[in-house]
This record gives sequence, structure tokens and C-alpha cells, in this order.
Amino acid sequence: MQTQSQPVVAPDVHQAEPIPDAAREAIDALMQSADLFRYNSEDAPVSLLEGEFAEMMGTRYALAVSSCSAALFLSLKALDLPRDAKVLLPGFTFAAVPSSVIHADCLPVLCEVGENLRINLADFEAKLDQDIAAVIISHMRGHTSDMDAIMALCDARDIPVIEDAAHSLGTTWGGRKIGTIGKIGCFSFQSYKMINAGEGGVLVSDDPELVARAVIMSGAYEHNWKKHKRRGENSSELEEAFGRWQNKLPLYNLRMNNLSAAVIRPQIPELERRVIDGLKNHDYVADRLNGSPWFEVPPCLAPEVRAPDSIQFNLVGLTDNQVKAFAALSADRGVKVQVFGMSTDNARAFWNWQFIKDLPELPQTRAMLMRACDVRLPVRLTRAELDIIADILLGAMDEVMPEPLAYGT
Repeated sequence: MQTQSQPVVAPDVHQAEPIPDAAREAIDALMQSADLFRYNSEDAPVSLLEGEFAEMMGTRYALAVSSCSAALFLSLKALDLPRDAKVLLPGFTFAAVPSSVIHADCLPVLCEVGENLRINLADFEAKLDQDIAAVIISHMRGHTSDMDAIMALCDARDIPVIEDAAHSLGTTWGGRKIGTIGKIGCFSFQSYKMINAGEGGVLVSDDPELVARAVIMSGAYEHNWKKHKRRGENSSELEEAFGRWQNKLPLYNLRMNNLSAAVIRPQIPELERRVIDGLKNHDYVADRLNGSPWFEVPPCLAPEVRAPDSIQFNLVGLTDNQVKAFAALSADRGVKVQVFGMSTDNARAFWNWQFIKDLPELPQTRAMLMRACDVRLPVRLTRAELDIIADILLGAMDEVMPEPLAYGT
């Protein structure tokens, strides 16, 4: 652990793990062939990725696309919702999620999120009965809401659930993989995720009708849908669905290219190890921060086994000025603390989603966002680097806050 007399250099938390050498070899081969388009062959890297990802997740189908936002949009379009259908989602998510709802010609309805960064189930249930046509559950920053309760409420009303699992690849709920509990699961390969391709996304589902629609709209013109890999099964069900929708749907051209797939595929075998390392890193820093009265790291719910590559914590008992001073001191020492609500343009603060007509007020969510903080913890960090980050956060807090009184004084 660093002492105050030693120079402290904070680790670069924006640097991810190196891309495996196998990706470089695959990219070199692609560069030589110039075969970057996913539909030039049935065994193109994107097609192989779809089969491998579906196998890993235990789903029948996977569709690789340009981003998780594209996956969410295609999921909504695949549900064939009417124009202006209401889609319920948490008030704490990334702006791309309500944006996907609007792009799909639907109306986002926001529900409250509590201090534990999870959906307020009472508000969720109350709004679920407001003519909701579909639900998007954002496992924001990898925090899983009560999926048992959510699925029971939605199943009882026959409302389809899309899981926005952009931050949750590798997380499980009661032994089930997040992203496979709802009707459709959407994942991200953006550079700050467990698998890093810079950009990219994938959706998974067991529903052939939904998948056929999503595949065609993603840009599978003519009969290119035949080049999408399925998990060793009788494909007649899917082929019949493609036959029903061929030439009847618009093409949005949201395809993934072979270069992205070549970067992603060698990282799939690394996922299990990354999940273990990420959880170990998170829990170590959480234990240190929870030793201070000014920090509170929300615990996971009992059925949840997380796969974090960042840490979120609430600041307890601080004024707005103290929050700003803590964030500034931490940043000066090399650790950027994002306070979700302390910015005029943070894309995770719902009041900045001014593209939503009649944007609601969510007082509980607003209060949470004004004290909820985010710090990246890449899985590659060493114990010494984790201590530097924790020392900087705790040291900055010690300078901002007075010594707390002992109990009874």
C-alpha cells in the first residue's frame, strides 16, 4: 500500500486488457483477403460468432449487430409493437435506451429507481398497468433488479421483457444467465465492457419469429438469413418464419462486420476468468470503502452473482458542495469519480433526456443520482493498483469531511 511520503500514480482505468493474439492473426487474414462483409460466406467470422455466443449463453439464436443500441431497437421492432406503444424502463439507464424506444416509434415511460440502484418495484407495478406494451429492464452498471418479481408481474399481464444487459455479460440470477430471462437479451461489446470490440452488440432469444424479424431488419436482404448460425437444431421453424417475413420488412442495415467479430471471438474464452477477476477487484475495493461512514456500496441481491468491471457507491451525509469537492480532489489525484447527477449533460441523468416529450419528474431517482458515484475498475488491475484507487478516494474524503463523532459523544 502506498504511503503519503511516496509518489502515487493512479492507474489508467481506461486501458482494457490487450486483445488476444488470436485476434491479430484473424485480422491479418481478413486484411489479406479484404473479406470484411459478413454475408460473403456462411462461415464468416460474424456468423461463427453468433453460433459461439448462442452456445455460451445457452440460447437458440444470437444476432450480432453494430451496437447494443441497435440490438435494443431491433428487439422493439421485432415485437411488432404499434406506433406510440408505451415501453416501461427504469429512470436510471443510459440515454441510448430511451432513444431506442423513440427510434422504434414508441413512447418511453420511466419508473423510479432506489438508492440501491435497482428498480422501485412498487412504482414499476403501478406504471405497468398504464397500458404498457413492453418492458426494457436495464441492468444498469451490472446491478440486477429483482427479476423474479419483475417476470412474475410481466408474465401475469403477458407483457414481453427485453433485458438491456449491456453491463451484465457474465452475471447470473438464481443460476440463470442475465440476458436469457426475458424474451430477448441485448449485450454490448463497447470498449468499456467485459468483451471489448470498441463497438458492437448482440441480441439473444429462443423465439424464432422474433429472431427472423430482427435478422431481416438488421440488413439480411434476399436470402442472406441462411448464413446466420443456429445451434445444431432442426431449423425448419426459423426458416418458416423467414418465409413469412421475407420482403415484408424494412432494412435498417445494422450489421456487424467481420473485423469486429474477429476481435470479439478470441475474447469469449477469457470471459469466465474476467468475471472472476472483476468480482474480486470490486469486492476488495467495496470492503475498503464501506469501512468509511461516508461511503456506501450497494450490496447485490441474494440471487445475483455479479460480473463487474466498475464500482458504484453512494455518498452518505454530504452536501452538494462537499460532493463536488470530493470529486474534484479525487480527479486531481488521478481517479475520476462520475457523480451521475452532478453534470449538466450526463447521459445517465434522466432530466437530460430532453428528447422525451412530457419528461416526468422522478424524485427518488433524482435524489439517488445526486449522490451515486461511478469509478471504473478494469479487471486487469493489480491489488496494488486497487489500493491506490481506494487510498485516493478515502484520502480525498478525509480532507473534505470532518472526523465523525464517536458513538455516544
